Amino acid sequence: MKKAAFFFAAFVLLMGVAVQAEDLQVGMTASDWLFEDSEKKVFSMASWAGKVLLVNYVDPDESDLNEHFTDAMKKAKDDGRLKDATYKGIGIADCAATWKPNFAIRAIAGRKARKYKTVILFDYDGTLRAAWGLAKDTANMVLLDKNRVCIAIVRGRVPEEDVDKIVQTAIDLQNE
Repeated sequence: MKKAAFFFAAFVLLMGVAVQAEDLQVGMTASDWLFEDSEKKVFSMASWAGKVLLVNYVDPDESDLNEHFTDAMKKAKDDGRLKDATYKGIGIADCAATWKPNFAIRAIAGRKARKYKTVILFDYDGTLRAAWGLAKDTANMVLLDKNRVCIAIVRGRVPEEDVDKIVQTAIDLQNE
């Protein structure tokens, strides 16, 4: 009986270790995900394979928090420094972090998608926030290289003094 209890305890311990996620940090490979856009089209990181990927993961109540940063990335794209062939910026709405109903989130997301000419996806239950250890009730910015290694991560507002550095890093990553 003791032997069975030992193996059961070992199994539980191993299962706990296997499912315990470590927060995403610079240098780590980001875990994949599947989310839908407003038209129910499913996307994953593989949808943009071979591209530098900027993920803006945002509580819809804080959708303007990093607009200064997103505008800088858009300017780099409009100026041709970030290219469609090698770079993609997307938004993911953290629907579980807001009181707003999903139809309102979709309307806000639609305006942002048109403004930034991008894709905005919906995480209805906070799955990615939990998997990557992102901050709740704020905006999060994650820059991934072509191999999905985290190059930069900001939980909260991107500091003004870091904006140009992150933009340049994304530009440089395209050429690797």
